[in-house]
Amino acid sequence: MRVLVYGAGQLAQMMYLAGVPLGIDVQAVDVKDDTVVHPVSKRPLEQNLVQAIESSDALTVEFEHVPERLLEQAAKTDKLMPSMDAILVGADRVREKHLLERFSIPNCPHRIVTHLDQLDDCVKTLGDKLIIKASRDGYDGYGQWRLKDASQLESIKDALSGLDLEAVPLVVEKMLQFERELSLIGVRSRSGEIKVYPLAENLHHNGQLHVSVAPASQVSEALAEQAQQIFTTLAEGMQYVGVLAVEMFQCGEELLVNELAPRVHNSGHWSLSGAHTSQFENHLRALVGLPLGDTRALSPSAMINVIGCSTFSRDLLSIPGCHLHWYGKSVREKRKMGHINVTADSYAQLGEKLHKLSGYVPTEYFPELEKEADRLLTFK
Repeated sequence: MRVLVYGAGQLAQMMYLAGVPLGIDVQAVDVKDDTVVHPVSKRPLEQNLVQAIESSDALTVEFEHVPERLLEQAAKTDKLMPSMDAILVGADRVREKHLLERFSIPNCPHRIVTHLDQLDDCVKTLGDKLIIKASRDGYDGYGQWRLKDASQLESIKDALSGLDLEAVPLVVEKMLQFERELSLIGVRSRSGEIKVYPLAENLHHNGQLHVSVAPASQVSEALAEQAQQIFTTLAEGMQYVGVLAVEMFQCGEELLVNELAPRVHNSGHWSLSGAHTSQFENHLRALVGLPLGDTRALSPSAMINVIGCSTFSRDLLSIPGCHLHWYGKSVREKRKMGHINVTADSYAQLGEKLHKLSGYVPTEYFPELEKEADRLLTFK
């Protein structure tokens, strides 16, 4: 069996590693030049894209922003999973909002803006605390602006004045007071089988995910059922195949969907060490028609992103239950260089291990680590 992944980054690499024990050969496409490469070495393979498509049993993506010409080519084969429509939802916040509204899924109060003058109406209807997002090409905090009070409106308009809002509209959301950010990773197979992982609690810094803990603590049965119903509605409504990530805000006992990611997702990396079957293996199983694997957590786990640095002590591996996943990239500000997974027998023990971990890494690149360690220690 063979799966071709559009995108040749760390997610394709982790899919490749998950595919080896299953006998699934995973290849990748460098979408900058359409070259078919090995997902780990990035070495070009001896076939062109057309040949790779023909020899593959399934086609998939590792990120949403694959050029549409490539998605159109892939969609014509009926091998692309998830579908082109589902992938484009993840690449365009306007499409995403329309999808959520179509399925009556609660999300942040918002307006779609195609002209700067409409921002005044947004302030009137949504209030003067707003998050303004580019509808395309925004991720990890890029393409976002925050209005904290009405006095900032003119300066934000100036900052946005050079944008073609008719071509790329803005999504303007009310800035909500929420308890925490949660995400649900789920998977749907070609036959319609659905499984979901436990909710993960996510800590962001400057718009970028730094730490995920799963299972999230203090999740009521009603909240977990609500999250699963949201996933099921989306997955069945889109006839989705593969892993889908749903990022949510918890406001009391209500979940509001923030973003969708039609692919394996950063907040599911904990599953490599902390679940019976990783999100990467389950994605591949779904694509090629194998039964889905067990999504239950083995133990409390934390995933810590290594962002913008490579200078830390590999002696962190002396911590029991600590695993390093390195992506082999050159260092760049805000670039995800790798991640660290830590498992423990309890939340309190996990907090102790995260405190130990903080001694091996430069504090300035891991600003959420000790704070989360302290929080977990309260569960003693």
